[in-house]
Amino acid sequence: MNLRKGKLAAIILLILGLLLTTGACNRLRARDRLNKGVRAYRDQRYQAAVDYFKEAVNLDPGLMNARLYLATAYATQYVPGVESDENKQVGEQAIKAFQDVLAAEPNNSSSIAGIASIYFNMANFEEAKKWYRKRTEVEPNNPEPYYSIGVVDWTLAYKANQELRINKLNNLAAKEPLPAKDRDGFAQQYQPIIDDGLEALQKAVQLNPDYDDAMAYLNLLYRQKADCETDADVRQNDLNEADKWFQKAKDIKFKKEQQTTPGQVTPQ
Repeated sequence: MNLRKGKLAAIILLILGLLLTTGACNRLRARDRLNKGVRAYRDQRYQAAVDYFKEAVNLDPGLMNARLYLATAYATQYVPGVESDENKQVGEQAIKAFQDVLAAEPNNSSSIAGIASIYFNMANFEEAKKWYRKRTEVEPNNPEPYYSIGVVDWTLAYKANQELRINKLNNLAAKEPLPAKDRDGFAQQYQPIIDDGLEALQKAVQLNPDYDDAMAYLNLLYRQKADCETDADVRQNDLNEADKWFQKAKDIKFKKEQQTTPGQVTPQ
């Protein structure tokens, strides 16, 4: 009886040893595929990179870098504005791959940013905004996702405004106020979105006082806000505020252009 138990224990130990050896080999092979995938990605051979990263994930499902690179390789192949089923499938594969990373690491900011970016490029602005907002929860001191929320909100308001001006109001000039009825309808739907965008962009500038791109969108959103105003003086105040942010953005861009790059000698 003891002899049988001893043989059984030996067999179990042998199996465990084989499993451990196989697992170690698979992890080594996974890292080899990961490295080959990274090289292919850097050489812009994106499909080859995808294939290597998929192999790496299959060999070692816990290799998060391979999962993240796989998602990034898919995302790189997605072409904004192309409505083909194939392109849409690539975008959906990227989203799923990023979500696989989040299943293991719920606060992985790179995956959250990746999903938000793909949804934005797909013109699915509501989903994009949801993921940009999630990124502010993970990175509350990063101005970029606040800026992105502002861009989404401006995009939504601007598209609606342009639709009114071009198609309904016979190419009404941007400097002209909307007629009362159209203004009220626009304000009812888009004033909350505009206010949300202004708040997000102001937060971005608070976190980065030299964020000229955020200032440029503050300029643009204040012009959308002006189209919601019933009072002419308040409308003009919004336009003045827009001009102020436009000038600030312009000044900071100029300042950045004048700064010397590392190693550059400033002429005397």
